Amino acid sequence: MVERSKVRVLIAKPGLDGHDRGAKVIARAFRDAGFEVIYTGIRQTPEQIVESVIQEDVDVLGLSILSGAHMVLIPKILKLLEENELKINEDVLVIAGGIIPPDDAQELEKMGVAKVFGPGSPIEEIIKFVDESVEKLKKFRS
Repeated sequence: MVERSKVRVLIAKPGLDGHDRGAKVIARAFRDAGFEVIYTGIRQTPEQIVESVIQEDVDVLGLSILSGAHMVLIPKILKLLEENELKINEDVLVIAGGIIPPDDAQELEKMGVAKVFGPGSPIEEIIKFVDESVEKLKKFRS
């Protein structure tokens, strides 16, 4: 298992969504579990988020979105990651959470999001998923 203190997690709130309680809860949970956490704050553009991923050299990108714009913003973030030569779920694990209908969650997972967590997802489940998934990241395999 990869040592959690070596795993950098970026929690971001894309778009105009001003509700950040869930993102702060998740950021604190990751921190308390031993991960290194960066929280970008609210109202981040896809470009700002990807720039933060690059500058902070993160291993996990957690996107929290409640605004309903997930089918616009998340695909744009995925595209920008690829344009910056970051392989999704090889170089950086991408997870999402918030108010995302099941059909949209499936579509986002087809596009490359490793997992979409809905409201009420147990924090332990999210951390376990990240623990297991980070093991597969390219940088931790070499």
